[in-house]
Amino acid sequence: MVCKRYTEELTFQVLREGEVGARAADLCRKHGIGEATYYNWKAEYAGMTVNDVKRLKALEDDNRRLKQIVAEQALDSKALKDLLARNF
Repeated sequence: MVCKRYTEELTFQVLREGEVGARAADLCRKHGIGEATYYNWKAEYAGMTVNDVKRLKALEDDNRRLKQIVAEQALDSKALKDLLARNF
């Protein structure tokens, strides 16, 4: 099965069509997505706009990068403490 990545714009287009009154099964067939995907999108992006989602993704990337920096610093600190604990 091929894994597709949909853009935020397409996701919100599908959700808007669903809010207008289109049936979920018809939307899923039209856009080639599963009903579970539609309902997952609906649960995740309810009440959000495209700009909100883009901002959220940018914040998640920043958070991931900062966590990586903290982890590297913790490893460096541990290595220095181990080095200083040795008796020469």
